[in-house]
Amino acid sequence: MARSPHHVAMSLRLRNTLSGQLEPFQPLATGRVGVYSCGPTVYGPSHVGNFRSYVFADLLVRYLRWSGYQVTWAVNITDVDDRIIRDAIEREMPIAKLTAPHIEHFLDDWRRLRLSEPDVRPRATEHIPQMVDLIERLLEAGHAYRTEDGSVFFRISSWPGYGRLARIDPSQQRVGERVVADDYGKDDVRDFALWKGPKEGEPRWPTRIGPGRPGWHIECSAMSMHYLGTTFDLHTGGIDLVFPHHEDEIAQSEAATGQPLARTWLHCAHLQLGGEKMARRTGRFDTPADVFHRGYSPRALRYALLAAHYRAPVEYSDQSLRQASAAVERLSSCLRSLDEYTELRPDDASLPVVLQAAHRAFREAMDDDLNVAAALASAFDLVREVNRRIAERGLSTADAGRAAAVLRDLDRVLAVVGPDETATSPAPPDGAGHEITGLLAERAAARAARDWARSDELRTRLAELGVAVEDTPDGQRSRRITEMARG
Repeated sequence: MARSPHHVAMSLRLRNTLSGQLEPFQPLATGRVGVYSCGPTVYGPSHVGNFRSYVFADLLVRYLRWSGYQVTWAVNITDVDDRIIRDAIEREMPIAKLTAPHIEHFLDDWRRLRLSEPDVRPRATEHIPQMVDLIERLLEAGHAYRTEDGSVFFRISSWPGYGRLARIDPSQQRVGERVVADDYGKDDVRDFALWKGPKEGEPRWPTRIGPGRPGWHIECSAMSMHYLGTTFDLHTGGIDLVFPHHEDEIAQSEAATGQPLARTWLHCAHLQLGGEKMARRTGRFDTPADVFHRGYSPRALRYALLAAHYRAPVEYSDQSLRQASAAVERLSSCLRSLDEYTELRPDDASLPVVLQAAHRAFREAMDDDLNVAAALASAFDLVREVNRRIAERGLSTADAGRAAAVLRDLDRVLAVVGPDETATSPAPPDGAGHEITGLLAERAAARAARDWARSDELRTRLAELGVAVEDTPDGQRSRRITEMARG
């Protein structure tokens, strides 16, 4: 893969959770980057707060690729864990049948939010052999032990480095496990399950270490190392995964291999609703489908999730979605104006300097630990300047093309401009699509004939059908209106 002209080797700096420091990004292999992102546990629909972490990871991957790196991105699906098994037992169905619709909805939301397709999307249930291999290595090295019920636990006391990521005293009692401590016998309350012995009514796999099923943490270690190697460049996830999940990943992986698992760990702050973390357990959450049903576009939701720095908590509300809708429309409107602009005049000699400065400011902001707020500010500064020159008719047709190319180049990272693949506003009545086309043509003819009264009548009718019309020096422009915009 040829490198992009934007290649900025050695200039990107990222805040590594492991060290707590802002560090220059130096990939293991020149020009190549391996990224692992913790994906969903599919016992229910993924909510908007979950997707903040995925949008952040996508922004990272897009920027790395924009900068010229060849990226291998793995995003797992956890399709077996205690909650999935609990729900499957309650509903008397196989876990695959329980998880299938949640996976389908997750992948649909992923696509609609313009998230890049991962190079690998491994499922836990398809990687049991890799997990067993890793557990066997830990048993042989004395870092794991068996219990009478057929379970295998990681012995935390055998790993002196435990607690480095979360900066905790390893002697403290563990919290937040996905299994009640008394469900399985173990030597120390701090130890965590690598393999869970078989229980009546639960799914089990026959393996060399006995029948049973994997613990949550071993799944990601086995899948990430299988696809990205013993050590890879970047591991991402939500801040809530630092402990115990990522701490346990590090311990079991590095105890087995003797090598660092990931060189840089990046964690995204929570999405907040009413000042509290959005979470399924509280019952106060939105799914992407909820947002789209209220008339907001996928690109507006994407913008709302990425517009603040990934390490800063974001307050989610209808107001934030309305602001995001206005922002993406401003960017899209500028591009439409540039695409439709024509002016026979000499090129603007000062424009290249403006475009280069905007491009440089965007790159410098993103190089600073993905400071997307500053990067967006540089893009909107460019939009404001371009709109001024359009209004003054100060650009040539070729100038407009150059400015549009720069904005589209920045959007390769942001992915918030242009029409959504799937319609998100209510569909027009049967036959309305043809009516809209005819009304737009009729209105253009009315304006050409200077029949302003008829032009206004047609504008009103189009608005009733959900279409906004704007008159510009380059002709009539139209766009769909969401329900929220109309309200």
